[in-house]
Amino acid sequence: MAADPTADVVSCQWLADAIQNKLVGPKLRILDGSWYLPKTKRVAREEFNQKHIPGASFFDIDECCDKSSQYDHMLPTSSDFSQYVGDLGIGNDTHVVVYDTSDFGSYTAPRLWWTFRVFGHSLVSVLDGGFKHWLADGHPVTSDYSKPERRDFQANLNQSWVKSFEDVLENIKTKQVQVVDSRSAGRFRGTEPEPREDVLPGHFPETINIPFTSFLDSSGKHHSPEKLAKLFKEAGVDLEKPLWASCGSGVTACHVILTAHRLGYSGVGLYDGSWGEFFKRAPPEYIISEGEGKKQ
Repeated sequence: MAADPTADVVSCQWLADAIQNKLVGPKLRILDGSWYLPKTKRVAREEFNQKHIPGASFFDIDECCDKSSQYDHMLPTSSDFSQYVGDLGIGNDTHVVVYDTSDFGSYTAPRLWWTFRVFGHSLVSVLDGGFKHWLADGHPVTSDYSKPERRDFQANLNQSWVKSFEDVLENIKTKQVQVVDSRSAGRFRGTEPEPREDVLPGHFPETINIPFTSFLDSSGKHHSPEKLAKLFKEAGVDLEKPLWASCGSGVTACHVILTAHRLGYSGVGLYDGSWGEFFKRAPPEYIISEGEGKKQ
């Protein structure tokens, strides 16, 4: 039953079979990585307590993060990540399956997939279609939770995959790297509001917009590799050349990274601070918007 380490996406049926065969344990852990903006009035941890996939634990991206940062859920330190996931019964030999409960089918799960990978753990898969499909397919849910026995986890951060505000500023000048922004077209163009009240919509120069929902079909499952390759090509992205991803706060940008990885391209960089940081720190001339833009 062990999934191929390269299986970035696993089906609900695969996971249901694993649960039925009692494989959940030290070698297979399931994580609900759901997160919602405050304005949605959805509280992910409370929803987890009410119902979740049997054997799952909850991973809180606002808890396991850099709490010294003024920006939301920035990457934690290696030691903090090691402690947090070790407490969830995950070791370096554990296959981790991540999902979320969003109506999209996949929303925050790729961020968790990327977080494990950036800390050196490649045995991680996203559940195709997420909790939405798990329910639609009639698989069991539970409110029961028993804390897994702690395991030792040693994280090893690949810093080259994490891009900073300074990296992005430099790239605007040098144009060496393609950057894909995965926010909605309206937020990218500046015609729809940002979900955070202190940030206006728009984008930075030399950015290509591919909304993260483009990578999913109408049911919330991931598109086939053939369709995904076509999507990148039609957007003008050359996967043979360097690529970074950005969004609002470093969450949905990970859909870009997951998709590229499924097509055989690893090492796509993530601008962790994304638009939430860039808007606050960049000079007005770097804020491109069809709306009001940033005042001097």
